Amino acid sequence: MPMSRRGVLLLTALILIAGGGWIAATRVAEPARAGLSPAPQVSHPAPDFTLTTVNGETLTLSELKGKSVLLNFWATWCPPCRAEMPYIQAAHEAYEGAGLVVVAVDVQEGREKVSQFARELGLTFPLALDTTGQASTTYQVRAFPTSFFIDREGIIRSTFTGPMTSPVLEERLRSIMQ
Repeated sequence: MPMSRRGVLLLTALILIAGGGWIAATRVAEPARAGLSPAPQVSHPAPDFTLTTVNGETLTLSELKGKSVLLNFWATWCPPCRAEMPYIQAAHEAYEGAGLVVVAVDVQEGREKVSQFARELGLTFPLALDTTGQASTTYQVRAFPTSFFIDREGIIRSTFTGPMTSPVLEERLRSIMQ
């Protein structure tokens, strides 16, 4: 038995209403509505945090204003993180005198594991411990490694997710070392 035109319109309207309700109910909340800070964005100020380094010192990002900052989120178990560390160490050695500060934030691992990793790779830049995951949550890090390039004014100039090669790192550093 064929459906009348009115029946087809009524059925279409019900499907649209039900679909709209389903979309509204299952939609991922926007950060502001979920009580989270918006994700850090290029051309915006870098969100501040205070963490402890493997050496037991306190590191506050906002206190680095006036310096160029490479902020790198990583973990010892991450092969791409391990692969890019020699390039980051080389950049630290080459540009520290020109005002570059490398801040490598290990996410949710212990001090001893991170210290051992640093000794093994000969890392001499600050290694901060995000033991609670709060800093990586603030920066909405979804994959390791993730890097933020912050200029002397504290503004994020670029980001990079994945392991950086030396040419990529050099190009990104030029944008914040001016």
